[in-house]
Amino acid sequence: MSDPTQSRLQYVPVTLFTVVMGLCGFTLALRAGENSLGLTHAASWAAHSLTMAVFAAVALGYLAKAIRHPAAVAAEWRHPVKLAFFPAISIALVLMSIVMLAPAPAIAHVMWLIAVPMQLVLTLAVVSGWISARAFQHGHLSPAWFIPAVGNVIVAIAGVPLGYPEISWFFTSVGLIFWLVLLSLVMNRLIFHDPLPERLQPSLVILIAPPSVGFLAWVQLVGGVDAFAHVLLNCAYLFTLIVAVQLPRLLKLQFSLSFWALSFPMAGVTIASFTYAEAVGSPGHRLIGLALLGALCVIIGGLLWRTLKALRADAIFQPD
Repeated sequence: MSDPTQSRLQYVPVTLFTVVMGLCGFTLALRAGENSLGLTHAASWAAHSLTMAVFAAVALGYLAKAIRHPAAVAAEWRHPVKLAFFPAISIALVLMSIVMLAPAPAIAHVMWLIAVPMQLVLTLAVVSGWISARAFQHGHLSPAWFIPAVGNVIVAIAGVPLGYPEISWFFTSVGLIFWLVLLSLVMNRLIFHDPLPERLQPSLVILIAPPSVGFLAWVQLVGGVDAFAHVLLNCAYLFTLIVAVQLPRLLKLQFSLSFWALSFPMAGVTIASFTYAEAVGSPGHRLIGLALLGALCVIIGGLLWRTLKALRADAIFQPD
């Protein structure tokens, strides 16, 4: 008799790593908010503990899938949309290193050293897949294609404090260039072609992530807020406003794991607001950060509730 647990294992999606990304961002956003308000780190520590537990569960689950069902992993790799989500694996580990940077810098250092080569390999593999002989259609393109670029920019956020400025400059440069290239492609797809499929429409929120984390990386690299940092932050605010207009429509869609795309970008622009407020002493940006943090708490709470509800109904680990 076949084990139903094992049969479901093959449907554990690589997109689950976006859950880890969102929880890491939430932890860091709470920490930034606590610092801004002069509070203890009780809330962020609770989020940190949850993030570590979810990261371990997701990593072990997908590793088990890779060992027991390698054909299923290969099928995801060949999928024209899911291919872009594979760098979320290394991005999640980079984000975990940032989360661990303050409480356990030695562990953060090890995580970063493992994650960065993995990010480079996955970026090269995904980009090679994009420009290979495979035929991609306009319908395959979505904001999820930003994920590899975002991952490269994130490297610097921990890389500079850990003492790797040159490596951080390399990854930030690669990430920003790919953001500009993909931004043109994605906007062309959104404006001139068919609307995104319903399951991918929440990925619109990913538009916020590249300029938000780009701002954070740039501030680390140059040691403060300069003119280009202003450009990045205000681009992040523009995309946040665009997404806010679309949000009522998105919330009417049937829940799926793609809704976790709302979490990390919102965390990124929240942290960027607090970072700018602290760097230049702007009370207005501090208020923006607090408002965004409140919205992020509602988003994370809703996502956790809907995800647990879907798990109880056995509605996640099913074939697409």
